[in-house]
Amino acid sequence: MSLRNLTIDPAWTLFLDRDGVINRRIVGDYVKTWEQFEFLPGVTDAIRKFSSVFGRIVVVSNQQGIGKGLMTDAEVQSIHRRMTEEIARCGGKIDGVLVSPHLHAERSVMRKPNVGMALKARKQFPGILFNRSVMAGDSLSDMIFGKRAGMTTVFIAGDPSVAQKHPRQIDFLFPDLISLANAL
Repeated sequence: MSLRNLTIDPAWTLFLDRDGVINRRIVGDYVKTWEQFEFLPGVTDAIRKFSSVFGRIVVVSNQQGIGKGLMTDAEVQSIHRRMTEEIARCGGKIDGVLVSPHLHAERSVMRKPNVGMALKARKQFPGILFNRSVMAGDSLSDMIFGKRAGMTTVFIAGDPSVAQKHPRQIDFLFPDLISLANAL
């Protein structure tokens, strides 16, 4: 699937989910340490390619393991610092990482699919225009977040049947980030 009908330039922002998109998701658990963090194949190359196209790249991640007391905010920030450093070492960039530590039951505006992290990103980077933004994620929650904010949505990997059941939420479908990067 091609994104070539979109004219993406440095005015555009790429929003990325983390678990299942950038790194391997630990099913039934959380990535609590850097040693558990494993980049998915092609991700660092994809982000390097995105860095030459998008003006900003922002990671938005629900991390309710913090709210459950399974890891601290400082531990998650440390993982994100190392992730960002490794991406930079490979020639890419991450401009910001936003996290919602809230439990699902709290229904916080900061937790996807609510748009609190998008609004916070725009406050940090006033040049963000949601109609010139792409949200890439592997869950329906990511897609709803993107649509609610007015972004173009890209469903990465995940369950393809979700795309069939929710066509209004998903603009494009790719198996992984490198396939998306190669389509730009």
